[in-house]
Amino acid sequence: MAFIAGTTAEIIKLAPVIRALEERGEPVEFWNTAFHVGGMPATLSDLRLPDAAVDLVPPWHHRDVVKVTQVPAWALRIAWSVVRRRRALRRRLDAGGGRPLVVVHGDTFSTVLGALVGRFLGADVAHVEAGMRTGNIWHPMPEELNRRVVAKIANLHFAPTQHEVEHLRRERARGSIVDTGANTVIDALRLAIDGDAPAIDLPAEFGLVTLHRFEMLRNGPVFTQTLEVLHEASATMPLVMPAGNTERNRIEELGLGHLFGDRFRVVDKQPYARFMPLLARASFVVTDSGGLQQECGILGKPAAIHREAVESQQGIGDNLVLTGLDMQVLRDFLRTWRDRARPSLLDEFHPTEVIVAELERAGHVTA
Repeated sequence: MAFIAGTTAEIIKLAPVIRALEERGEPVEFWNTAFHVGGMPATLSDLRLPDAAVDLVPPWHHRDVVKVTQVPAWALRIAWSVVRRRRALRRRLDAGGGRPLVVVHGDTFSTVLGALVGRFLGADVAHVEAGMRTGNIWHPMPEELNRRVVAKIANLHFAPTQHEVEHLRRERARGSIVDTGANTVIDALRLAIDGDAPAIDLPAEFGLVTLHRFEMLRNGPVFTQTLEVLHEASATMPLVMPAGNTERNRIEELGLGHLFGDRFRVVDKQPYARFMPLLARASFVVTDSGGLQQECGILGKPAAIHREAVESQQGIGDNLVLTGLDMQVLRDFLRTWRDRARPSLLDEFHPTEVIVAELERAGHVTA
């Protein structure tokens, strides 16, 4: 059985499943598409996962895919690598003894390529976090399209809730559709939430900000207005914004560096196991991350989801506010966030157990 992934978000949410199967003695492998390169070694180490057994992109071509224009060359390298090593890769899938299976996660280009690789090698394809939809092909783009494509390729769909199950049934997705009760991020949170916080001098109370999606960064006016609103809000509550090179470069390009200082701080982007304790300490969150939306929903953390549309409605209208990129909605949240705190649901769901049980039933793992 191979888990094909290439982004840190994918491997984070697949980690509980990989760990659970390893504990059962199942032969599982991670095949790396090298979509995200920089943060992958630290993420694997923090989550106590093995290094990639197979690099689908030759190591000398490893570099972060940060622009859509990089995708064709990246995909061609994977296609050539898989065609050239087809027999060897198929033997690796057959070595486990169960029915050959490739597992992918989420909605990235890496997810689509991984699913296609599985089909090309004659394996079944399982999609974790299946069925999520905004209902608008353009928001977010290309994630919404990627989800729909993978739903046509996969024949084992692990949907986080009944809401996503219904999406797949309406689309007549073939194969088995399984309601896991929650997103596997809830199990990933259990692995990381009690870890060591990053060595950052943090205020006693602060809001956490993450803004990193393509659709946010490339929209200069919206990104600028958002940071201006946050700068205003930092007068009453300190804000901390972990940012990588892509976000920092965009801030510099737009001349927005003056919005940051002691009250609104940019800090280094953190690997997952260091970011989760940071999230646990934050009073509230402003984010454009679908993954962080799910994590805040589980933890009962007040959060403004600063996007036009979202894939999952869990928590929206309760502890989570969808801003629709409306700056007044964001201002209202920053003023009233304390009213949205809710109890944590961390101990209520165990989606990884559901996934492993279904893999056993389907003959992909031994009893």
